[in-house]
Amino acid sequence: MERVRSVELAGKVGERVRVAGWLHAVRRLGGMTFVVVRDGWGVVQAVTPAGMFEEVLAESIVELEGTVVGEPQLELHGVTARVLEPAVVQPPLPLGKKRLERPLPALLEHAVIANRHPTRRAVFRLAAAAMRGFRRALDARGFTEIASPKLVGSATEGGANVFAVRYFDRTAYLAQSPQLYKQVMVGVFERVYEVGPVFRAEPHDTARHINQYTSLDVELGFIASHADVMRVLVEVLREMLGELAACPELAVLGARLPVLPEAVPELHFTEAREMLGGSEPDLSPEDERALGAWAAERGSDFVFVIGYPMAKRPFYTHPDPERPAHSRSFDLLFRGTELVTGGQRLHRAADYEAAIAARGMTREPFAQYLSAFASGMPPHGGFAIGLERLLMQLLGLPNIRLATLFPRDLTRLSP
Repeated sequence: MERVRSVELAGKVGERVRVAGWLHAVRRLGGMTFVVVRDGWGVVQAVTPAGMFEEVLAESIVELEGTVVGEPQLELHGVTARVLEPAVVQPPLPLGKKRLERPLPALLEHAVIANRHPTRRAVFRLAAAAMRGFRRALDARGFTEIASPKLVGSATEGGANVFAVRYFDRTAYLAQSPQLYKQVMVGVFERVYEVGPVFRAEPHDTARHINQYTSLDVELGFIASHADVMRVLVEVLREMLGELAACPELAVLGARLPVLPEAVPELHFTEAREMLGGSEPDLSPEDERALGAWAAERGSDFVFVIGYPMAKRPFYTHPDPERPAHSRSFDLLFRGTELVTGGQRLHRAADYEAAIAARGMTREPFAQYLSAFASGMPPHGGFAIGLERLLMQLLGLPNIRLATLFPRDLTRLSP
């Protein structure tokens, strides 16, 4: 008999089926035993004779055969069962409970087991849906997916917050982003994207930062300004949200899809600064939350902040010709937290030479990168979405580590 997945049972009422998975829970009521088996998609409840699996540990691999009934609830009756592979230790966390209410350190320490719980698994099902929607949206718009190196010879952003690694007889670095490569590949495909890890050696220990995260990167050529990039970003996000809307995991986690209006509210950095007060050249987390509240009052969970000071943007950022101290760049805030950074890039070789010299950077590490611009590049721009931060804000999680499969931060390199 072919194995049936839990999500297929509703179409098998009246049939005898075989299911298999992990022994999720055993509940004994009077003379009956209710066995719950979890597979990779959900759970199956079976009504069994008293005493079944009495000596079997939770998380053992088991197989059930029974008839599917639909009333009063979907479950298996007339069950026969066998243990395919017994667990030899009790799980360190109560996976059979509806909610996995344990402190964050316990969840992270036992992540290889904790992620089996339906509520933890649901987070990463949604991550898969977000990536699927991202790819689908860009494939439909003529973008080509690329895979750039994660071992590089210099710091992508020109800063010091990089992880150095031994590379045979010299030092290499874990890539801070695929930025330089995706720009170069605009000269090949015009439109490219990448889904992959990025590494930031920033000594922070906050609820919204980790040292390795998944970046959803996009770069496109033949643009007029950063406004073209923002338009593509909104289109992509809309399709990602559509993919997420079809996921039953949203209901499992009690999540609310965000409001993404046709016209996303937009503020120039100087306007935001005047609204918030102060004179800082960047936005603090408190500032972002205040702008999120401002956007919510206007019926949006998102707000664009454009025109950040050039001093706070990477060397490849295009200045605003009308306000040279400000950039043709943007951040997109989602429910009061920065989710996306993007903008128009420089595309002339001479402008890159000037930008590198003005910042006191060494030209040599970027020589090959610069050669692409000397050979002709169209006006272009792009953006990057942090996958884990998207999930954190979507699900209202208190810490980005809860949206990360196996977090890497100041203290954690395992599991």
